[in-house]
Amino acid sequence: MIIKKLADARFKDMPDHEDITKQIVIGPEDGSTEIVLRYFRVAPGGSSPYHRHDFPHLVKLEAGKGVVLDPEGIEHPLVPGDYVYIHDNEPHCFKNTGPEFLEFICIVPVRGEG
Repeated sequence: MIIKKLADARFKDMPDHEDITKQIVIGPEDGSTEIVLRYFRVAPGGSSPYHRHDFPHLVKLEAGKGVVLDPEGIEHPLVPGDYVYIHDNEPHCFKNTGPEFLEFICIVPVRGEG
């Protein structure tokens, strides 16, 4: 069993994404061979690129407010407590639309954090 605090989770470099920080809360270094639990913070006005991956994402909004763009480019509002499932190869983007950090948990397969 692993028990950690977010403050103890290591940060992972996000080249070319100065508005985003990422922490690996639970991952391979903890013995997880199938999933990685990550924590993201997006600065006010910041966003992830509109992109896709060949693996699914499970997302839970923790703080702030924002939107997620779907494959048609439609923005869907997000607030703390919302959950998002992003299918394999589904284009998406998270944008911070509020004055505070947008914070969310994102769970992916280990291959998604490689």
